[in-house]
Amino acid sequence: QVQLVESGGGLVQAGGSLRLSCAASGGTFSTYNMGWFRQAPGKERELVAAIRWSGDTTYYSDSVKGRVTISRNVAMNTVFLQMDRLEPEDTALYYCAAGSNWSAIRRTSMARDFDSWGQGTQVTVSS
Repeated sequence: QVQLVESGGGLVQAGGSLRLSCAASGGTFSTYNMGWFRQAPGKERELVAAIRWSGDTTYYSDSVKGRVTISRNVAMNTVFLQMDRLEPEDTALYYCAAGSNWSAIRRTSMARDFDSWGQGTQVTVSS
């Protein structure tokens, strides 16, 4: 199991930007599919973005498409989530996750398709 630690969350005004980071250890980072989830109070955990282990394929939810970019740095064992033009609806606890089955991730976009999770980093967008 890989260990994941998120950072980069904070309080921003609507229209602002944040870059979240997820540092991985305890595994071979380049072999894992990586995803970013978010969960707001009273709502289900939602897959925001994912990147295939090969780094050549990405996924974005419709709610963030065009405003979010997922990327990775293999040498740093780190995956990033660049978020621009943030909206109050983006307010949530954001989690980094690692999974083994890209096909399942693309087919269902569910949290159960991921095996390892970080503790989460809070993103709050004010109006």
